[in-house]
Amino acid sequence: MNDSPDCPLVGVAATYLPRLSEFASEPGLVAAVDQHAAAVCDALIPAQRRPDDTPTLRRTVRREDLSDYVLGFTDWLAEVDWVEPAGHDFATLRLTAVCWLIREYDLLAR
Repeated sequence: MNDSPDCPLVGVAATYLPRLSEFASEPGLVAAVDQHAAAVCDALIPAQRRPDDTPTLRRTVRREDLSDYVLGFTDWLAEVDWVEPAGHDFATLRLTAVCWLIREYDLLAR
């Protein structure tokens, strides 16, 4: 997968990446997006374990996995006729968290 217009991450980033600039003026937004990013990571990556079965903190988000997640999530939003609100609801926070993960893991640069 590449960063072609077919990649669902491109559209999400174009729409929701600018919301990351709101972090400076809305500290509560940082915490909410962080929680959503953690939930997305949990959905994508089971806790990686050491041989002694203790969880490690290292996780890697892969572009393909996040793309599949976004396709499923946006399909669900279409099914429920979601309309983006002016503020922040569950869906906008989740999509903003996806953008944070795109940026954090540099998923469109490869």
